[in-house]
Amino acid sequence: MNKVVANADDAIQDIRDGAVLMLGGFGLCGIPENCITALVKNGVKDLTCISNNAGVDDFGLGLLLKTRQIRKMMSSYVGENAEFERQLLAGELEVDLIPQGTLATRIQMAGMGIPAFFTPAGYGTEIAEGKEVRVFNGKPHLMELALHADYAIVKAWKGDTLGNLVFRKTTRNFSTSMARAGQITIAEVEELVQPGELDPDHIHVPGIYVHRIFQGSDYEKRIERRTVKI
Repeated sequence: MNKVVANADDAIQDIRDGAVLMLGGFGLCGIPENCITALVKNGVKDLTCISNNAGVDDFGLGLLLKTRQIRKMMSSYVGENAEFERQLLAGELEVDLIPQGTLATRIQMAGMGIPAFFTPAGYGTEIAEGKEVRVFNGKPHLMELALHADYAIVKAWKGDTLGNLVFRKTTRNFSTSMARAGQITIAEVEELVQPGELDPDHIHVPGIYVHRIFQGSDYEKRIERRTVKI
């Protein structure tokens, strides 16, 4: 099976309106920049996006929010995006805010084939509305369902043509779990190598989970906010 595609445009070309996407990254660290740009250009709309956050106003998922291509966001943190706030308050964007640990675990469970789990996080808050509650060791827990996606889109440091992926430091964040939770997983990498060039002990995502891979370009690798000590 040939997993290599020429570029981001080819990688996302069959994503249709209404698709559910997982997009790796934490803040702006490790986001699939090339694929997000391709989605903006493609014009696909009514997307449900599962991501730790919603980017910033002019970068990351903020670009898709600006063009009104996202119908629903499922995230744990959205505080750096003024357009997100505007759409939410205006009732133009459906939002499911999920505790960060719960979000990570729901994605992990999907990759492991476990349909649901119980957690105390969110009990007694709006997050608990409509969810089954059980008591374990005298403490109420919410039942949370595993999160699946039509497409998981991640960005890795290195990958080979078989789809094996290596992430650099904190860029692995949600991406290693998301790569296992999508029906189709798309990986963009900074460096694409031949099979055998990656140390097997350094591989974070085995190629069996990856369906399409390409070498990206022109990465900006922005940070949300730079703080210095005076």
